[in-house]
Amino acid sequence: MLLGLLKSLRPKQWSKNLLLFAGLMFTLNKARPESDILKVVVAFVVFCLLSSSAYLVNDVVDAGNDRQHPKKRFRAVASGVVSRSVALSTAAALVIASLAVAFYLDRAFALTAIGYLVLSIVYSLWLKHVVIVDVLTLAAGFVVRAVAGALVIHVEISEWLLVCTTLLALFLGLAKRRNEMLVLEDGAANHRKILREYTPALLDQMIVITASCTVMAYMLYTFLSTTGEGSHRYMMMTIPFVTYGLFRYLYLVHTRSLGGSPESVLLEDVPLIVNLVLWLLTVAAVFVYAK
Repeated sequence: MLLGLLKSLRPKQWSKNLLLFAGLMFTLNKARPESDILKVVVAFVVFCLLSSSAYLVNDVVDAGNDRQHPKKRFRAVASGVVSRSVALSTAAALVIASLAVAFYLDRAFALTAIGYLVLSIVYSLWLKHVVIVDVLTLAAGFVVRAVAGALVIHVEISEWLLVCTTLLALFLGLAKRRNEMLVLEDGAANHRKILREYTPALLDQMIVITASCTVMAYMLYTFLSTTGEGSHRYMMMTIPFVTYGLFRYLYLVHTRSLGGSPESVLLEDVPLIVNLVLWLLTVAAVFVYAK
């Protein structure tokens, strides 16, 4: 049961919480206390615990539907390895512990963490059943992560950070919905009723729109953002990495039917990993050395 409970925390999904480091990364050119790094690390742990608690609640709510999914039916709650009561009590313990740490770090950060938790639970109970709003809610979760990372170290929240994060999250969310439809085929609606409202053609159009807008928004950020006190113009050097990353992901979605688990794709596809590392190194070099 313990192993099943640990799997239910979905540690692979914790990679999404790396967005909390965005505020720190994009202010590397400014003098900041070393304690800020520790604060963001602790904030990352807080959101990992909160997201895991939300996953446990979601598994309890979706247990019936998960049993009809070829992969999700093996989840601990759906398969009966972990009882509903154990899952919910564990979720409650994680929430109490993580929010206690959050308030110790910073009040604004803690309130944002509570907002993220409420959003996640409302999504599991209701919003994931509302067409289009379901994907927008998923994207909002990513934005909240980025905002929380900035708040905990009291740095300015760039509007470009919010726009780019929203569009990229929408792109990933729509690709996830498309994968679910193709993998489950006729049984898609039985697993997730909201899939009745989508068609592959509609999702493909939305994916193209969000991918195009993501590239354009990122380009405008590198052209116009004042973040970095003048060094931002060299961020144009990172445009090829962003473009390649989106194209590579689209390639995997359309030719290998991936996208159902964005965190797995981003952590297991070697070209994407290399591209991400090169992007990170270039961003760090720009903000530390460029003038």
